[in-house]
Amino acid sequence: MFRRTIGLLTLVLLASSAVAAQAPPDISVIGVHAVSYVDVMPASRAPAVAALKQYRDWSRKDDGYGRLELFEQIGRPGHFAVLETWRDQKASDAHSMAAHTQQLQNALQPIRSSGYDQRPYKAVTVGPPPAAAGNQTIYVITHVDVVPNPQNDPPGLLRRLAEASRNEKGNVRFDILQHAMRANHFTIVEAWQSQGALDAHAAAAHTRQYRDTLQPMAGGPLDERLYKAVE
Repeated sequence: MFRRTIGLLTLVLLASSAVAAQAPPDISVIGVHAVSYVDVMPASRAPAVAALKQYRDWSRKDDGYGRLELFEQIGRPGHFAVLETWRDQKASDAHSMAAHTQQLQNALQPIRSSGYDQRPYKAVTVGPPPAAAGNQTIYVITHVDVVPNPQNDPPGLLRRLAEASRNEKGNVRFDILQHAMRANHFTIVEAWQSQGALDAHAAAAHTRQYRDTLQPMAGGPLDERLYKAVE
């Protein structure tokens, strides 16, 4: 009986290992990320939204696609941010050469008031894909620039902020990305169910502690902007 039990246990462990081996990797964690910004002239907002949506829809068919999200800055129509995740650098490079990527640039060229500023990133900490957000969801995209210093640990500081913030009431998402080529540049991507939840987060003890710790090592003011999703 003992040997039979051990045998069954071994089979279960082997089966579990096989399932785990076949489970697809979490692209959001191991993949490559890009954050892009573009501003268009106010009168051209509608065609810009149409071009961005078409780009998103076509990109979903690309090999190695992970996620592509569109955001518009609250209170500043025509100011957009594009967040992308790809399986690896090869998939990202292939996407950058795709016809629909060039079509987006062609559509934006005559109506943009700024260049298409795309920045490559890797994940520091990325939570699971959030559930469908409501109409009141507020997104916050913050650029953090720190002065390089081996005695500081900005990734650790930001990771602790993310872990604490994800436990707050009303939090939908809290991701930390690090620039792929400039290790002292980070982007924080947050989502909150309401303005009240965001206000409570700003007043939380761990948020204030984070800002106090960051201030001496910061290379400039926090570039924090509020967005809404472009569905």
